[in-house]
Amino acid sequence: MKIEPGVSDVKANSARVKALALDSGFAKVGIAPPEVDGETQSRFSEWLSKNFHADMRWLEGNAEKRLEPKLVMPQVRSVVSLALVYNTPHKHSNAKSKGKISRYAWGRDYHLVIEEKLKKLIVKLQVEFPGSVWKGWVDTGPTMDKYWAACAGVGWQGKHTNILTKPLGSYFFLATLFTDLELEPDAPARDMCGKCTRCIDACPTQAIVKPYLLDASRCLSYWTIEYRGPKIPDEIAENMNGWLFGCDICQEVCPYNKTPVFSSEEDFLPYFDETELNLPSVAQMTQPEFSTRFSKSAVKRAKYSGLIRNAKTLLNQLEQNGKK
Repeated sequence: MKIEPGVSDVKANSARVKALALDSGFAKVGIAPPEVDGETQSRFSEWLSKNFHADMRWLEGNAEKRLEPKLVMPQVRSVVSLALVYNTPHKHSNAKSKGKISRYAWGRDYHLVIEEKLKKLIVKLQVEFPGSVWKGWVDTGPTMDKYWAACAGVGWQGKHTNILTKPLGSYFFLATLFTDLELEPDAPARDMCGKCTRCIDACPTQAIVKPYLLDASRCLSYWTIEYRGPKIPDEIAENMNGWLFGCDICQEVCPYNKTPVFSSEEDFLPYFDETELNLPSVAQMTQPEFSTRFSKSAVKRAKYSGLIRNAKTLLNQLEQNGKK
């Protein structure tokens, strides 16, 4: 028979879990109960019904699991949310001949970096708590990572829908752990956006249709990363603003990113010191060259055809603007 831990044990266990997570290199950690509230369930269902997820069908395919953690891990009793900073001091030059890469994809693929950390952390946790069960993901599992981060007090969901926290801003990755260990939940984070609408006002495609609601079918990150079609619509292409892969505009204008916190992870430093790529070179890149250059980079998510399409679209926009 399993002996239930007492209140003091739960607190001590929670403190130990957090200490091990921080010792493993994570910048912030919080704990939440494994239930998704009714309001969030309704909002997520409405978001899907409006097709704001564009053609990312996997989001609806596992929607039930996202909203019910016990379908993912029947014995789950606690959710641990983890944050890892990826920001570095490097910048874009904004040269017209260059295609900008989103800050998160400058270095080694974050999936590889965080999965290694999670595996090592889980080993430590299993040694510390014999018989406990842990499952972890970094945006690869059917989990509401941003929801758990807000519930666990890691940060609040800003009006651009990214998680924000003091003093880290928003340039950090999230990972989520499910466990059968009973842990003490943290207080949810308080929304600190106030009346600010800088992210909404700055979005060139009006993808943030209202505070806290993002239409992915208008987001540059969707079009330059997830979209698999051969041609980017003109109304999107005209507003790409030099972004070859992803887009950081809503984060760049956020006041909470004005005093940056930089990562100590060398893996997140830009490959070859490149925060952007020469557009003519990318447009002429071969499949083998793409596979070699981006084998351990998150940029490979766009696929060869997508990155070439993006580069040619930006070059076409430069040509069109030159004729005006």
